[in-house]
Formats: sequence, C-alpha cells, structure tokens
Amino acid sequence: MDSSVVHALILGLVEGLTEFLPISSTGHLILASDLLGFNDERAKVFNVAIQTGAMLAVVWEYRRRFLSVDRQLYRNLIVAFIPAALLGLLFGGYIKQFLFSPVPVALAFIVGGVIILLVDRGTRVAHIESTRAMTWKDALKVGVAQCFALIPGTSRSGATIIGGMLFGLSRPAATEFSFFLAVPTLVAAGAYDLWRHQGLFAAEHLHMLAVGTAMSFVSALIVIRWLVRYVATHDFRPFAWYRIAFGAIVLVTAYSGIVQWSAP
Repeated sequence: MDSSVVHALILGLVEGLTEFLPISSTGHLILASDLLGFNDERAKVFNVAIQTGAMLAVVWEYRRRFLSVDRQLYRNLIVAFIPAALLGLLFGGYIKQFLFSPVPVALAFIVGGVIILLVDRGTRVAHIESTRAMTWKDALKVGVAQCFALIPGTSRSGATIIGGMLFGLSRPAATEFSFFLAVPTLVAAGAYDLWRHQGLFAAEHLHMLAVGTAMSFVSALIVIRWLVRYVATHDFRPFAWYRIAFGAIVLVTAYSGIVQWSAP
C-alpha cells in the first residue's frame, strides 16, 4: 500500500478518535505526524483539512437538529465562533511557527490535564441543563473559552466543555454544544488553510485527503455516540490523567534523547 495512504489512514483515525475528547486532536496529530516523518508544511495543512471529516460526523449525527433550522442554535454558534476566528486570523501564523512541535504540545497536555482535574471534581451545580436553554451570552462565554484551544495541545473540545461547565452548563449540555461548535470552527479552519496553501497540493494528493477525511468521519462518529453515553454518568478525570501521563512521556523521551522529536 502507498505510504501516503497509510499516513492518511493513521492520521484520519487519530483525528477522529481525539477531536471530541478533551485530549487535543491537534496535539495528537502533531505527535503522530512527527513519528511518521510527515511533518512538513503540507502535513500541517493536511491535519487541519481532515478535521472536515469529524465535522461531517457531527452534522450526520445531529442532522435533524441542523435541518430543523433552529435559529437560536445558529445564532449561538455564530456568536461562539467569532472570538477564536478573530484571534486565529491575527495570530495563527505565529502559533504554527512557534508552538506546533512536540515539546510545547506536551506542556499543554499537562497543563490542560491539571485544569480538568481542578474543574471537573465533586458535584457542580449546573444552571443550564440543555443547549436549547443557552442564551447568546452563554454562547459567547464558551466562544471565549475556545480561544485557548488555539494553543496546540490544549484541546478545542476540552476548552469548550470545561469552559462551558465553569459558566454553568451541565456536562451533557457543554459536551453537545462543543460538538455543534466544531462545525463552523473546523469548516472555517480547514477551508482557510487549504485556500492559503493550495499550492502545496496537486491532483495526486487528493486521494490522500479523501482517505484521511473518510477515516476521520467514521472514527469521529463512533466517538460522538460513545461520548454522549459516557458523560451521562462519568466525569472527565480519566482523560486528565491520560493527558498528564502522555505529556510526561513526551517530555521524558524528548529530553533523554530516546525519541528525536522535531524542534519548533
């Protein structure tokens, strides 16, 4: 099998499995790409583009809600999308230049894990039990929280879910709104990156994008359905410990020389 197809399958699987869990899909893709030796500019754009598959999984799973033309939902999504979109346009280039490498990602893993442990503990009183009860102000607060996800390794879903819980959303409501917010966020990020770097891709690369996106869709759909059931009776602390342990392993292997991770 063509090595580019193998890379696409692996990275698509990684993207789909991690996009909606609070463990950072971007961080995992950076690490996986580095281990595969697929870490040039084309790889960075590819990793953003295949997020479209995860977005399509959300649209498919919640197609009735989206097709019902829920004006309140669309308004909240637009409001929540704006903060990270503006900051991404202003600072996206600097973030890719200085933070898209394994060691900064590992540090973000650990910090994010500690934050989850501090926030998601004990019984938290939720004032908003459903996404249908969210106002535009609630959506804006989640949108501000999503800005932290511009730092690779932080986790978009982690920032929006934990941020939503801090602002009074129940764990299921915060998780569901995080799913919904992925749609405009991932579409915009993927389209913008492909447009800016279209010269990096030729016709022979289209099959790789298609394979990665398809794998991302399938694996993300499985995770979405599992996570909805999981959050009904569990907290996110296991993911926090996973983040801390994984980040520590990357730092140890980096500074011991066991793995030759790339530098910024």
